[in-house]
Amino acid sequence: MSKPWQPYAKHILDTIAKLQRIQARGNLEKDEVLYDATLRNLQTLSEATQQLPEALKAGFPTIPWRAISGFRNILVHNYLGNIDPITIAAVLSQHLPALEDSIKTMLRDS
Repeated sequence: MSKPWQPYAKHILDTIAKLQRIQARGNLEKDEVLYDATLRNLQTLSEATQQLPEALKAGFPTIPWRAISGFRNILVHNYLGNIDPITIAAVLSQHLPALEDSIKTMLRDS
């Protein structure tokens, strides 16, 4: 018996809301505490996406699920490479809205 995926989807939405609140507090490029909080929340968000069923994720091909999983590995194993506050801010603004919409659709249609 597999674990229910809905709690993970709800966690993703909660984390996106938290990331939006963090962004509203200031500039990630200038505040290392906000930057660190953002990285931690992106890590847990990425981990939660790994718990969503592959068949369900397949219905949302525009979401880069593998890249999200790989991003988690970069964050957890400290392979930061080209990751910096500017890159993280771009991830938040360019990718989170589509992920949020997809997760809401998953929950609504389940």
